[in-house]
Amino acid sequence: MAARSLEIGPAGIRTARTIENLRTERGLAQRELAARVTALGRPMSNTMLSRIERAQRRCDIDDLVALAQALRVPAHVLLQALTTA
Repeated sequence: MAARSLEIGPAGIRTARTIENLRTERGLAQRELAARVTALGRPMSNTMLSRIERAQRRCDIDDLVALAQALRVPAHVLLQALTTA
């Protein structure tokens, strides 16, 4: 059986950008958001968060839910496409 590709697709890239945009809009450093996620019971280092934001690490569903809670948005917001004004 062939190994599955770990390439991050368009939805993953959009999610990564949305996470970074929401974090910066809220004035949070990566270490602060990672600490919030960890406090919610999903251990995350700022390195892990950095790799998620740069689409170098997959954001699994548990990461997504914890990040949404830490950013105080519904999880589906992280999956929506960014809009340009």
